[in-house]
Amino acid sequence: MPGPILVPPNGPEASRRVTLDVDPAGVDLRLDQFLAQAIEGLSRGRARVLVELGGVFVDGTRSRQLGRRLHLGQRVDAWLGGALDRAGSRLGRAAREQDESGLPRPTLVFEDEHLLVVDKPAGLITAPTPESDRGNLVSLLEGDGHGRLYVVHRLDLPTSGLLVLARTDLANRVLSEAFRERQIERVYRAVVRGHPAKDAFVVDAPVGGRPARTQVEVVDRLECGLAAIRARLETGRTHQIRIHLAGAGHPLLGDPRYGREEHQTGEADRDRGGLKSGRSHSAEREKGGRSSAGSSGRRSTPEAGAPLLNRRLPRPPRLALHAETLGFDHPASGEPLAFESVWPPPDLAAWFLKLR
Repeated sequence: MPGPILVPPNGPEASRRVTLDVDPAGVDLRLDQFLAQAIEGLSRGRARVLVELGGVFVDGTRSRQLGRRLHLGQRVDAWLGGALDRAGSRLGRAAREQDESGLPRPTLVFEDEHLLVVDKPAGLITAPTPESDRGNLVSLLEGDGHGRLYVVHRLDLPTSGLLVLARTDLANRVLSEAFRERQIERVYRAVVRGHPAKDAFVVDAPVGGRPARTQVEVVDRLECGLAAIRARLETGRTHQIRIHLAGAGHPLLGDPRYGREEHQTGEADRDRGGLKSGRSHSAEREKGGRSSAGSSGRRSTPEAGAPLLNRRLPRPPRLALHAETLGFDHPASGEPLAFESVWPPPDLAAWFLKLR
């Protein structure tokens, strides 16, 4: 059965929801006809595509019935986003095939009866969204014959790298609990603006009003004024690394939401209830307990002698963030499993080489 309306993350990769209440003028109209009349700029044909893709909900339930007649007081939610743009003007199966044809394909890393580990490319969402329940990692894998899959964690649309999916109720339950109890090793590689003052530090700041901690290690200080870093998640909030690094004064390259200059002082998360009172402090001090060093939302002090950023550097083709390491105990056998994905991934390799 279709589930309730989901809420995607904010940002440029998110879809736009239009909520409509059926008034007397909309009573007994077909669903596609109602949408075309109610949403400015949406033609009847595009409304049909939107319905076919699964981007329309009636009273909270996804509906693909183009000819469904509406009743007074019903609520219609339409999600306008990437799936509709990719589908063009085609309908039905043609629209779905057009939507999926432009998507990058994941690489299968590990598979058994309980779970799948995949290397997700950038540009592919993890799971169904309000704008479409097709054209995502889960639907592609299920369509390839891997059976029903359970999502236990996600990677952002512009992020590449390792991700685990459960195939059984047992694996879903055990892995979900492991994520809640912070028993999963997750390490990311990224390129950030500027040179952090410390070789290792921890950002401890709420994201979305919930506790969030990220360990950061500087791998290389590039002469161009950028830094290659590793980020180890202790928690897994939406956009955590992007928000934490921007708040520390070192936003990720290729991040259109949190990479803007005004977000380097902690402004990035105010509209999300996030980075308001976080601290950045040395990893060495972390061994002795919570540090009182640092101050809320202030950018890190630039390293003495650090080169200025060369603004003529080539822009990355997408967000410079990659899930490099994933480790956990097998949900059935308890055997430790560890996986690594090569950095830089193919779509960032040529760009990264130009920075060195």
